[in-house]
Amino acid sequence: MPSHDEFHFVHSSEQSTLEGAIEGGQKDTHTLSPGYGVRHRGFAGNFLESKGFGWLMEEDDTENQQQKPLLEELDIDLKDIYYKLRCVLFPLPQLGFNRKIVRDNPDFWGPLVVILLYSLVSLYGQFTVVSWIITIWVFGSLIIFLLARVLGGEVTYSQCLGVIGYSVLPLVIMASIMPLVQSFSIVSTLFKLIGVVWAAYSAGSLLCVQELQQKRPLLLYPVFLLYIYFFSLYTGA
Repeated sequence: MPSHDEFHFVHSSEQSTLEGAIEGGQKDTHTLSPGYGVRHRGFAGNFLESKGFGWLMEEDDTENQQQKPLLEELDIDLKDIYYKLRCVLFPLPQLGFNRKIVRDNPDFWGPLVVILLYSLVSLYGQFTVVSWIITIWVFGSLIIFLLARVLGGEVTYSQCLGVIGYSVLPLVIMASIMPLVQSFSIVSTLFKLIGVVWAAYSAGSLLCVQELQQKRPLLLYPVFLLYIYFFSLYTGA
């Protein structure tokens, strides 16, 4: 067995050099000038960091960089909505508008704005009209969708919801004109008829896809009745 005298420790120069390098590195970190990655956290920050909670003071820069405009976050394209409104207002194919975009690229915010505009025009101090019009829009579009599917049309509920909602715009225009011609019964009735036919033709021409060309009257008739009911909510008749 070796004796205790054979075991002895030797302090090498490499260990002292390493300790000196570590001590020198620690001293250098305290002498860094501000602006080189050193963040002054203050008393609260230093206290949390000493307790192991320094992560509470960290800031996530990636969230600020990924923030998008509000319209983009809500998926609102104003140019697209404006073009669709023009397609509804001018339903004749001779005018050169690509009206299929209203059906093939449906959105929610544009029809909702049109429905709310019609609700505001129809208010007359009765806020219950707003809920009625929105309800008729949602469930009326559902009925038109079911009828179109039964007749063999390849349309979706979102397409029907968008087309029916956008096509209320002619009723908004006529409802805005009605107070000016209300004293003339014949003219008033004519404007009502024009508004309903305008809206029904605009919606029906978009919803009558290729599969429904031979069955157009079967779909146009309920669409026409739906817009009559829409206008009756405005007139109270």
